[in-house]
Amino acid sequence: MPSLLASITPVRLLLVAFAPFMLIACSEEAPQQKAPPPAVSVIEVGTQEVGEYGEFVARTDAYKTVDLRARVEGSITKRLFTEGLSVEKDQLLFEIDRENYEAAFQEADANLKSTQAEKLRTERDYQRGLELRPNGYISQSDLDTLASNSVKARASVKGAQAALKNAQVNLSYTRIYAPFAGEIGTVRYNVGNLVGPSSEPLATLLKDDPIYANIQINESSYITYLQEFSDEHGEVRVHSQPPQDAVTITLILPNGTTHEHKGTINYAGIEVNSSTGTVNLRAQFPNPTGIVRPGLYGTLIIESQDKVTQPVIPQYAVQEGQQGKFVLIVDANNTVKSRNVKVGRRLGPLWVVTAGLQAGDKIIVEGLQKVRAGAAVTAVLKYLDSKTGSLKAQPPELNSLEQAPLNTDSTNDA
Repeated sequence: MPSLLASITPVRLLLVAFAPFMLIACSEEAPQQKAPPPAVSVIEVGTQEVGEYGEFVARTDAYKTVDLRARVEGSITKRLFTEGLSVEKDQLLFEIDRENYEAAFQEADANLKSTQAEKLRTERDYQRGLELRPNGYISQSDLDTLASNSVKARASVKGAQAALKNAQVNLSYTRIYAPFAGEIGTVRYNVGNLVGPSSEPLATLLKDDPIYANIQINESSYITYLQEFSDEHGEVRVHSQPPQDAVTITLILPNGTTHEHKGTINYAGIEVNSSTGTVNLRAQFPNPTGIVRPGLYGTLIIESQDKVTQPVIPQYAVQEGQQGKFVLIVDANNTVKSRNVKVGRRLGPLWVVTAGLQAGDKIIVEGLQKVRAGAAVTAVLKYLDSKTGSLKAQPPELNSLEQAPLNTDSTNDA
């Protein structure tokens, strides 16, 4: 036993003595390292020049439209166009069976010639009677008869001329021409069909360059319009156009794209609809490519040329809460804060902010679901392409004619 104790070295004795304490220390959890703040993408709020504006639901209408109808009865013998394509002014489109109308015209022409010959005969007889009457060769009664026959012959000529004119008109109605250059729609009757004045239109012809966009404005805006564009004497010019440099008229198409041509107001209604309290207003747009079709529903934006600088932010950065719309911003200490905002008009993918933000504020645009107000974050600065709404790691290039906002493309297109 002594030899066993002697074989235990002092080091081993220390390990044996402190073993329980080492086991207790190892059983305790090691202190955890603090997680880094989540990374979010932010942009600095930029600005754009924005004017006062109105946004209205618009319905497009053709500049000219006409229903092509048969004005005489008969079978269609020719159709000389392709549906959906353009036709020229005075181009022959339809031909109705002409045989009966040509016969009626020839008959009326022959009748006219006959009455003209009778007119000449009666006039000669009457002239002879005038010469013979002074010598008593004919009675006054016979002379009166000759005069009456001459008058009747002249009347018959006028009647025959009218009949010939009517036959000529009916014959001309057998050929239907395009009254103006435009595009022709679907044909409702084919060759061989019997048509007449009571039939539905054979086809519809329209001209869509320029194109109209019709809107309705409330009576308050209408009065403001009249006051704005009255002349220097205060006289209201209801039918006149506003000055070209006063407003910008823009048409937004159903797919959200902007029509490339600006418009002008060319008509304002002269009375208010008593049931709706609105007035019709019509704008006219160039449409050389025919991209805007009649009957479309779009958005008409009327914007004043006098503009003010306002903050703009992407629409996807705006959230909705119980107190209205809000955005999340990152302050100088990289802490998230909620900011209530009021928004105005849309500019493509952007929203104009009328209250709550100012240029230079940093708002979160990516990672919104990872943070809440009061949290610390790592802000990664991105740059906004105002035309597409996409984010970029580098600032978008700006041409020399544009003023660069803090981090957005500069554009005034709606």
